[in-house]
Amino acid sequence: MAEIELRTAPADFRFPTTNQSRHCFTRYIEFHRCLAAKGEESGECNKFAKYYRSLCPGEWVEKWNEQRENGTFPGPL
Repeated sequence: MAEIELRTAPADFRFPTTNQSRHCFTRYIEFHRCLAAKGEESGECNKFAKYYRSLCPGEWVEKWNEQRENGTFPGPL
């Protein structure tokens, strides 16, 4: 059986507290900005996807994806 390595986003000096909500939101935005700049075929954005997926609750991501599709996402993409 293959060994699975679990990792989360690295520490970020901008978010020193234990509440990682803002860190989650920032990583989500960074991922989508990267996709917009480099295209979906670029593998350079994968690290941001891993970061936000490890930090953000699934319900939040689903809501944000719906908001992006509807044009109502509150963040700067």
